[in-house]
Amino acid sequence: MASGCAPLEPAQNNASLSAPPIETGDIDRFWATYDRVRATNDRPTQIALVQSGYLDSGSAGLKAFAAAKRCTAETYTDHMRNYPRFWESLRARSLAARNLTVAIAPDLAKFRAVYPEMRPASVYFLVGCMTSAGTASGDKVMFGTELVMGNAQVDLSELPERGKKFFSAFYATDPEKGLPVLAIHEFVHTQQKEGATGLLAQTVSEGAADFVTERVTGKLPNLPYMTFGPANDAAIKARFQADLAKGASANGWLYTGVDGSPFGVRDLGYYVGYAIAKSYYAKAQDKRLALKQIIELDTTDAKAVENYVAASGYFPARAQ
Repeated sequence: MASGCAPLEPAQNNASLSAPPIETGDIDRFWATYDRVRATNDRPTQIALVQSGYLDSGSAGLKAFAAAKRCTAETYTDHMRNYPRFWESLRARSLAARNLTVAIAPDLAKFRAVYPEMRPASVYFLVGCMTSAGTASGDKVMFGTELVMGNAQVDLSELPERGKKFFSAFYATDPEKGLPVLAIHEFVHTQQKEGATGLLAQTVSEGAADFVTERVTGKLPNLPYMTFGPANDAAIKARFQADLAKGASANGWLYTGVDGSPFGVRDLGYYVGYAIAKSYYAKAQDKRLALKQIIELDTTDAKAVENYVAASGYFPARAQ
């Protein structure tokens, strides 16, 4: 979604446009494994094929992704057994991701230009277990092509109703077109300190990634929370403060579906964190320093997070 917010001008004009190290071999490994799994009906054999042919043989990125998203051989096997129409209709698009890796290079160069301290990270395109479009861990950025390459032509007929609802809504956002925005969001996470826990820290971390993405690209994720959020800011702010005051967890605000959201819109914590970062940045006289502070905030330090939120002024007289 275009934000109407101009990206921050680079501090230098000679940033390299070369792409970061990119690994796509997991895509081919997945489909070779899928064909072997579909050639037998014995579930234990299928599980062993997935474990040896895909997970054990996969890249460091796949291993990190599987650990973070709890993608087990059993999970993959059951998805392959239960949703063959989904996978077959997705195959060509998933494989096409190998040709799109250069799409993220220009915006990464812009990120390096506005944040010269940017540490390198490797990119992995893989096939996940139908749970995540992208994630980051350490110096790795990982994309699940079954999500980022999907569109309205993918056959969802075999999925349960909840799955149909999620995938149809997500694919309607044209995720392939939004890949560069997602890439910057995840690259920001590779620059942040890992280990944020709790509603406020996780909200700040995710929102910072969206805000920095906007400063770099001039765009925001084409997702409902970025449409609903600004239009309902006061109500969201009040409810978030109330939940924070009573020690609520991130459930309902982050990483959960619409059923757990207090407003029926998933991931509104991203919007709250974005709004905090935007307010903090707007108040800063030195914008480059502010961007650096937003990225490098130690979200594992509760006091540092509290001070950052207070300095943003987003929550006037915020409940303690």
